[in-house]
Amino acid sequence: MAARGIVFLMYHELESPGRALCQSEPGYVRYVLAQERFQSQVVWLRENGWCGLNVSEALFFPTAQAVAITFDDGSETDFITAAPILKKTGFNATFYITAGRMGTRGYMSPEQLRELSSLGFEIGCHSMTHAYLNDLQPSDLRREIVDAGKTIEDLIGKKVQHFSCPGGRYDSRTIAVVQEAGYRTMATSRSYANFPSTNPFLLGRVAILRGFDDTTFAEICTGKALFKMRLLESVRGSARNLFGNAAYDRVRALMLREPSGER
Repeated sequence: MAARGIVFLMYHELESPGRALCQSEPGYVRYVLAQERFQSQVVWLRENGWCGLNVSEALFFPTAQAVAITFDDGSETDFITAAPILKKTGFNATFYITAGRMGTRGYMSPEQLRELSSLGFEIGCHSMTHAYLNDLQPSDLRREIVDAGKTIEDLIGKKVQHFSCPGGRYDSRTIAVVQEAGYRTMATSRSYANFPSTNPFLLGRVAILRGFDDTTFAEICTGKALFKMRLLESVRGSARNLFGNAAYDRVRALMLREPSGER
């Protein structure tokens, strides 16, 4: 039996009552789900016969219905909110950590990250400072990829095998440094399912946005929504290539009426 494709879901910070978000700009908040919304999505997956896997598990491509669950950035809600929901459901996940943000307001402390790892969740690397990697000079690129991974490894006492690109920005130099650093995979922000034939250094992931309804979420998990999402990504990608990251972000900020930057 041929292995089925697996969609990798990309989450960020979860919103909890009475807790301030790490950032308040509209371009950030559109990636933030209420904790109840995340919980309802996890329950939907379980009740409909899906498995929630980490990246390493997903790369075995089981024939059962499954999604890979990933979180970017290392928000404190990874530990205090997402992990308990996942544990209760029996799901796993990979948490990609921005190493330089550990211990700052709203992000996990080193102690929380160690405990998250000890609970059996997989820890990946999401760079040192969340810089756009395709804008960097070689020395800075190595710091964001190589040094960041080593920082996390020294903290959790385990090999960090998976890397994800901040903002989905990368180039051929990024892939080369990720490979040289000894990572097994690199995740992008491109909306396609992954198969055994997928380049492990170009893994697709789908960002789960605040505005998605139940139907959209289900269509993402089954892959039905991905073609339309790729078309929109193609338009945005062409604009970024034409204007560059900084100019693209300025235009996007004006469109969203936010002061700066994209996730």
